[in-house]
Amino acid sequence: MTLTERFRDPEAARVVVDRIRARSNRPVRLMEFCGGHTHAILRFGIPSLLPDTVDLRSGPGCPLCVTSAEDLDHAIALAEVPDVILTTFGDMIRVPGSRTSLADAKANGADVRVVYSPLDALQTARQNPHRPVVFLGVGFETTAPMVASAVLTADAEGLDNFFVFSTHKLTPPATVAILNAGEVALDGIIGPGHVTTVIGSDAWRFLPDEYAIPCAIAGFEPLDLLRAILALVQMAEDEDPTISNTYARSVRAEGNPAARQAIDQVFAVAAAEWRGLGTVPRSGLQVREVFRRFDARYVFSAAPPPSLRPSGCRCGEVLRGVLSPPECPLFGNACTPRNPVGPCMVSAEGACAAYHQYRGWPS
Repeated sequence: MTLTERFRDPEAARVVVDRIRARSNRPVRLMEFCGGHTHAILRFGIPSLLPDTVDLRSGPGCPLCVTSAEDLDHAIALAEVPDVILTTFGDMIRVPGSRTSLADAKANGADVRVVYSPLDALQTARQNPHRPVVFLGVGFETTAPMVASAVLTADAEGLDNFFVFSTHKLTPPATVAILNAGEVALDGIIGPGHVTTVIGSDAWRFLPDEYAIPCAIAGFEPLDLLRAILALVQMAEDEDPTISNTYARSVRAEGNPAARQAIDQVFAVAAAEWRGLGTVPRSGLQVREVFRRFDARYVFSAAPPPSLRPSGCRCGEVLRGVLSPPECPLFGNACTPRNPVGPCMVSAEGACAAYHQYRGWPS
């Protein structure tokens, strides 16, 4: 079986690949922001289908990976508060903090529970009215509307034992931080499909307007990604940067107004700490003062000791696109999915986990 035969529409994939090869004459470095894109790119062997002129770099699009050590240590400290039930998405359990993880906290007696939705956490609060239930809010604009909906529901029901620890982050400011840092020169951005379904393709207008860099919004099928790469190659060759929405079946220019309204109603934009990027202005979502009684940061006084950085881990540089995962000296040796040193090897969206899982295939 050839690589393109792994696609749903092999003939369409071959056509797009041929067009990329025919059009690409100048070297271009493209960054996919989304960790889901990284996994799809490697799973379907897309780099091996492209000409040598196209260099793909992974970006900070894994929400678990970019959660700062300080925020994770704070969440672990919350889990250790007596009577607290801390609820979280499953991937977050194994992410190593400075000294321990939520999995370790659970093994030591903390009540840490995996949920599939913040609404599950809300139900846990209903079922345990005499215990505080904290939901660890992790993710970008994609998950924030669900958490906002849970807060609004708790408010409507008068629940006084449901809380949110928000580490939610916004994607465009992180892209700005990477571009302004100047560590890696980029010729195009593969825009995150699910995020852009919420915020709208117009949210990326600053890339061509302010940085003269094209952006192509992509879905998660390999053919979607190839079409986005083709669009970026064409715009680079023509020196005509703009926004190309190759995921029009889901993404609109204005995004999802209802989801954006829910976010704006519950959260306020604030500075946020990113692993690998440091403090990025206006890149986080904090619970608004009107809903402060649901804000775990405000309600609980849990204070972890100063955070530490794992020795030798290069996750930060991987998240900024400066290094590819195999260039980290720990990759596949001291750091594996079974014994991860950094979060990029833990998450289902982590670049290191993707490279480890799919290395050697396709070559």
